[in-house]
Amino acid sequence: MPEWTYPDLGIDEFKLAKAVGRDLSISPKDAYNVCKAIRGMKLSEAKKFLEEVIAKRTPIPYYRYNKRTSHKSGLNQRWGVKSGRYPVKVARELNKLLTNVEANAAGKGLDADSLKLVHVAVHKGIVMKRYMPRAFGRSTKKYKRTSTLEVVAAEVE
Repeated sequence: MPEWTYPDLGIDEFKLAKAVGRDLSISPKDAYNVCKAIRGMKLSEAKKFLEEVIAKRTPIPYYRYNKRTSHKSGLNQRWGVKSGRYPVKVARELNKLLTNVEANAAGKGLDADSLKLVHVAVHKGIVMKRYMPRAFGRSTKKYKRTSTLEVVAAEVE
């Protein structure tokens, strides 16, 4: 079995709350842009932002993997990027993870209002390989990609 560890952030372990979601059925490319958008936000602010994305009122700016991505109004003023999307599935999974971080912080006795997201990262998970039968004895590859999300929040004064 592989051994997973959190990154060393150089912050006191008693002031951190962590959560991880492994092999989630979400796109790593969409998750990269969502993680980059909420990194550095307060926990409550990030949860509100993701709720807005789920309701398709606020787009996520796409810094990377943005070929053929349409422009969304309001992104250039706040983020400095024109292209964006509404990755609802990723936002839903990340919102669950933020709720988990909040519960872990309450278990440690940390103040939920002063939590800041210091580390939000996505890593490629396993690829489930399937084959779809076609006509004349052929088949087509059908890959399902998964992602692993890491969230670490620290209590700031």
